[in-house]
Amino acid sequence: MSETTVIETIRQYLTEHLCHGDRSKLPADDASLIASRLMDSIITLKLVSYLEDTFGIAFEAHEVTQDNLDSINKITAFVHRKQST
Repeated sequence: MSETTVIETIRQYLTEHLCHGDRSKLPADDASLIASRLMDSIITLKLVSYLEDTFGIAFEAHEVTQDNLDSINKITAFVHRKQST
């Protein structure tokens, strides 16, 4: 899957589930989702499940971290790394 497709799929999910359909509330791709108060533990678990189902990847427990999930860019990079292995 191309990077453009992955990032757009992630943006769409986050818009629907974090911003209640209002794309203007979605932070920039490199902005922290945690600092913007859009992410919490329940939303993180739902996001992990969505990413696994949508992109055919599997998270290890130690991979559910801010380093992998705190911005759209970080999520996209993580998905590409997982798909490459």
